[in-house]
Parts: sequence; C-alpha cells; structure tokens
Amino acid sequence: MTETTENKDLVQEEKDVQAENVVEETEVKVEEQEVELTIEEQYEAKLAELQAKLDDEESRHLRLRADFDNIRRRNQLDREAAEKYRAQTLLSDLLPVLDNFERALQVEATSEETASIVKGIEMVYRSLIEATEKEGLQIIKAEGEQFDPNVHQAVMQEQDSEKETGVVLRELQKGYMLKDRVLRPTMVSVNE
Repeated sequence: MTETTENKDLVQEEKDVQAENVVEETEVKVEEQEVELTIEEQYEAKLAELQAKLDDEESRHLRLRADFDNIRRRNQLDREAAEKYRAQTLLSDLLPVLDNFERALQVEATSEETASIVKGIEMVYRSLIEATEKEGLQIIKAEGEQFDPNVHQAVMQEQDSEKETGVVLRELQKGYMLKDRVLRPTMVSVNE
C-alpha cells in the first residue's frame, strides 16, 4: 500500500472513530435526558404525593376546628341554660308550699285571732310570690283561655253551652312556668 492509501485509511478510521464518538455522545446525552426525565417524573410524583398529604391535613385541620367551635358553642349554650334555669329545682320544690299557702288562705276567719293568723299567712305568701317572681316564676293563666296542651293538663270535661268548645272552664290546680319552661302544667276542666 502506498502512503496515500494508508493516509486515506487513517483518515477514514479517524472519521469512523469520530462518528462513533458522536454516536456515543448522542446516546449518552439521550440516556442523560431519559435519566433527567425520570428524576423529573419522580419529583413530580413526590410533589403530587406531598400535595395530597397537605390537602388531607388541611381538611383534617378544618374538621377539627369546626368540631372545636361546635363544642365551644354547645358549652356556651349549656352554661347560659344553667344560669337561666338555676332556680328550677328550688322553685319546683316550692310549688307544693305555694299550694298549701293558697289552701290556708281559703279558710274563713271566724274570730279576730284567726283573722290575724290569716293576715300573717297572706303576708308570708305575698313575700314568697314576690321572691319567686324575681327568679322568673310565672303563673299560667287558664280560666277562660283556649286549651293549650303545652301548658294545660285536662283532667275533666264539662259542658257549658255559653262558651266555645275547647275553652278552659275551671282551674283545678295552678300551673307555673319558669321563664319559658313549664314547671307544672295547670290542671283544668275543659268545655266539650
């Protein structure tokens, strides 16, 4: 072989080596891009996972806060009700005492001595009524009113053609309310 042929072969080999190097470099770049895409995809997947966890925690936090607000509101209402009706038990226990005072006041005074006792009982009764009214105790009106099953308890039926059906004719036992709660319904006789 001649020198030119050898040179041509060398040049050709160099070109082949360069072409192979270019191909290898391109393959390495493609592989690097694939690796980079894979890493990017991993980061995106991790980011999506973290975002989902964050959304779950935010949702959980909001639910817990709403539960806490509901509990706080319920406790506030319970405290207000306890304050509003604090005297309910005492007043319920005093209702029979009021009934006994009313019965005692219905006794006719036949002597001066009895009249003074009745007057003393009446003064104590009025003081007791004033004290209970300050706490919110109210007498439920019944006689002549339309029967209301929320505040009246019908124990008898009578007939009076001059009055409408369902009207309370007689009050048999007084009923009482504490603010807006019925402590004891009024026992009544209702017109048929």
